[in-house]
Amino acid sequence: MASRPKPDSGVLRIGTRASELALRQARLVEAALLARGIASELVTFKTTGDKKLDQPLTEIGAKGLFTRELEVALSKSKIDCAVCIR
Repeated sequence: MASRPKPDSGVLRIGTRASELALRQARLVEAALLARGIASELVTFKTTGDKKLDQPLTEIGAKGLFTRELEVALSKSKIDCAVCIR
């Protein structure tokens, strides 16, 4: 996904799902940025795919179940970049 550094605070806001795997991946990105002198913070999201555990994914829709909330937050500048797997 695209990134837009936040000019006012100097801290890059990284959006990620709150699942353990997603957090591990986002922490790798956070560490790589820190090694290059870029401060960042993780902003976690519980996505539609994370919330609707009682229904098959095919019933609730196939597109964007695990990324839509991240994409919306990115488009509204609530985060500067997102770590997700497609």
